[in-house]
Amino acid sequence: MKLIRDWAALPDDARSGAVAIGNFEGVHRGHARIVEHLVAQARRVGGPAVVFTFDPHPVRLLRPALAPASLSWTERKAQLLVELGADFVIAYPTDAALLELSPRQFFERIVRDKLDARALVEGTNFYFGHGRAGTIDVLRSLAVEASIQLEVVPPVVLDGEVVSSSGLRNLISAGAVDQASRLLTRPYRIRGTVVRGVGRGAPLGFPTANLEHIDTLLPALGVYAGWADLGTSRWKAAIHIGPNPTFAEAAPKVEVHLIDAEAQLYGQTLEVEFLGRLRDVVRFPSVEALRAQIARDVATAREIGASATA
Repeated sequence: MKLIRDWAALPDDARSGAVAIGNFEGVHRGHARIVEHLVAQARRVGGPAVVFTFDPHPVRLLRPALAPASLSWTERKAQLLVELGADFVIAYPTDAALLELSPRQFFERIVRDKLDARALVEGTNFYFGHGRAGTIDVLRSLAVEASIQLEVVPPVVLDGEVVSSSGLRNLISAGAVDQASRLLTRPYRIRGTVVRGVGRGAPLGFPTANLEHIDTLLPALGVYAGWADLGTSRWKAAIHIGPNPTFAEAAPKVEVHLIDAEAQLYGQTLEVEFLGRLRDVVRFPSVEALRAQIARDVATAREIGASATA
């Protein structure tokens, strides 16, 4: 993966190509279309296809209380963008100095001096520079002045709705992970550190990996089917997000049952991909009723995972 975090160590082969600038939250179909056009422009000018993004999202510095939960972490974002065809992904370390640059200063210092861009590809709702003063029309004017071709890519519309990161957040927050997957280039994924839980899963016959330190948006409370990934290992999974009312526990948890797996994962980072929502979190009248329902959940998750593999 060609992810660049050190701006001072920008390699020469990441310059003089086509550049797309943005947050690329979630890497959805709209972003995929931008990268498609980016690659075409890179071929036209004979240089690399470069995605310039920000880490963290600028709103986390400007208005932290209003910052939405992330839809992907930087390495995941870069992986998805490279899969789509980007040659390099630059994760610029967002700071106050960057956010104070006027649109012209940003264009001259970043686009021209550092990246030596020969072409630009952006979406229609692109903004840049201090106070988001740089609109797509401002960028077009600067590009014409610098003899850099700018291509503006219209948004992707699916079922009458523009595909957007905010729309994705709404679907994921509502637990509609299957609908969200239609907008994404890959199913929605979270990651977390495996910690020790109270140990109720194993006696029930369904041990779980309990996740904490999750740095992206969690789907709504419920039980889901999906996949769990650890390095090169991958398992079908049944995922429970929420409290355990059957045991009178009110604190929400993220518990992942790895189907047909025997692994000790404590302290490791597990990635979890969501394929579909199975049911709400409910209180069962007995432990036996809970065990029977978990067995049905796992069977359904196994079928969904097998179908996704096929």
